[in-house]
Amino acid sequence: MNDLILKSMDEAIEYIKKSDKIFIASHVNPDGDNVGSSLAMALALKKLNKKVILLKTDSIPEDYMFLPGVDLYQDYSDDLGPADVFIALDSSDLDRLGQNKEVLLKAHRVINIDHHITSTNFGHINIVDDKSAATGELIFYFLKRMDIDIDKDIATNLYTAINTDTGKFSYESVTSKTHRITAELIDVGISVKDINIQLYEKYSIERTSLFIKSLGTLNTYANDRISSVKVSQRMLRETNTSFDDTEGIVSFLRSIGPVEVSCLLKEIKPDEIKVSLRSKEYVDVSSICKVFGGGGHIRAAGCTIYEDLDTAESIIIKEIMKNLR
Repeated sequence: MNDLILKSMDEAIEYIKKSDKIFIASHVNPDGDNVGSSLAMALALKKLNKKVILLKTDSIPEDYMFLPGVDLYQDYSDDLGPADVFIALDSSDLDRLGQNKEVLLKAHRVINIDHHITSTNFGHINIVDDKSAATGELIFYFLKRMDIDIDKDIATNLYTAINTDTGKFSYESVTSKTHRITAELIDVGISVKDINIQLYEKYSIERTSLFIKSLGTLNTYANDRISSVKVSQRMLRETNTSFDDTEGIVSFLRSIGPVEVSCLLKEIKPDEIKVSLRSKEYVDVSSICKVFGGGGHIRAAGCTIYEDLDTAESIIIKEIMKNLR
C-alpha cells in the first residue's frame, strides 16, 4: 500500500476520532463487499463509542441477512440531522448512493473508501486503491491502523466482503496479500464452512426456478465467446422472486468453456435495462460499461441501457464484439 493511501487513512482516522456522529451508507443494489465492509466499519466504530448511523439505500439481499450487525441498517430520517463524517464504501461515484447522495452532500466531511478503477474520488478524503481485491481489504488495513480489535463479528463481515468480491478467491485480483488477510480473519475464529453455506448453499426453490427460466433465454455470439441471458419482470412474477435472486447467474454464464464475456440483462422497467458483464481473461468490461455511463472492474462491471430488453441486448452485444480478439 503506497504512502499516499496511508496518509489518506491517517487523515480519515483523525476526522473520525474528533467526530461524534458518523454515517455509513450502503450503495444501490448492495453486494457482499458493500454490505460486509459497511457492517465491519459500523461494528468497529461502535467500539469507539461513536454514534454510528448505518443507512441502507436498497433492501439488503437475503444472502447477507446472516451477517453480524445487519439489524443496524436503517432508513434515513430528517431527525437524524447532518453527519459529522459520512463514510461511503465500495461506491465508485455519488450516484451509487441513490437517495443517500443528498445525505452525503450535507455532511461536514466525506470519506470515500473504494477499490474501483472507475472511482471519481468524490470525497474530501479518498482512500482508493484499485489494486485491492475488495473494499473489505482496505477496511481490514484501515481498522488495523486505528488499532481496533478485529473480533469474530467484524472478521465474519470482512471475510464475506472479500470472498464474494473475488468470486470465492478465483479472480485475478486475488494476491498473496488477499490470502494473508483472510488467514488472519480465520485465526480470529470465524467458520469458513458456515459462511460459505450461508452465501452459496441456501438457494430457495423460487430462486432456482428463476435460474432455470433465465437459461431458457440463453443466446451465444461470436462462436460462443459471448453468452447472454435476460430476466424480465414477467419472469420475476412467475417465480415469485426479485432481482436479488439473479445473483450468480452472470458468473455461471462465464463458466461456460468458450465464453470470454457473459452478460445478464435485467428489466427494471420496460425501457430501463440493468446490464451486468463478466469477462474471463482479457476483455476489460469496465471500459465497455463506461460507454453507457456505467463502470466497475476490469472483469466485472455494469451499466444501464434505456431501451427494451431485446434492443438493449443487441446494443451491448455489438459493443462487446468490438472488444473481442
